[in-house]
Amino acid sequence: MHTHLRVRRPVSALIGASALFVATQVMAFDAFTLADYSGEELFGRFCASCHGERAHGDGPVAGSLNTAVPDLTLIRVRYGEFPAMLVRDTIDGRGVDNRAHGTRAMPVWGYEFWVEEGGDVVAQKAVREAITKLVEYLRSVQRDTNDSARTRQRN
Repeated sequence: MHTHLRVRRPVSALIGASALFVATQVMAFDAFTLADYSGEELFGRFCASCHGERAHGDGPVAGSLNTAVPDLTLIRVRYGEFPAMLVRDTIDGRGVDNRAHGTRAMPVWGYEFWVEEGGDVVAQKAVREAITKLVEYLRSVQRDTNDSARTRQRN
């Protein structure tokens, strides 16, 4: 005769295990940082609402702004080359003095990212890396003069 032993797990153990699982998942979500994003993902999350998914200046918020949102795929065309430092400084926004041109039209992402990352020295490193990813992404979506002429003809 076999006697089956039934192992009873106390309900409190199951609740405790469930709580630990949920807490681990929440902590993992909270630990998500700027470093976890590619340049394209950063652009999609922080820039596309104004600049559009393809960086053409046609995001869903663009029409409600007082300032025209530039087509970021034409930066190289406008400047003759891709001005990486200017793009970096414009995104960061903390060291750029735009008072002569009125108020700044876009968020000061360097500050916003810094606060998001914890506002300390480690956060500053994360900000530099995130902005570098954004600059490189924007460099990668540049169109040449012929591309911009074809776009104008279609529109």
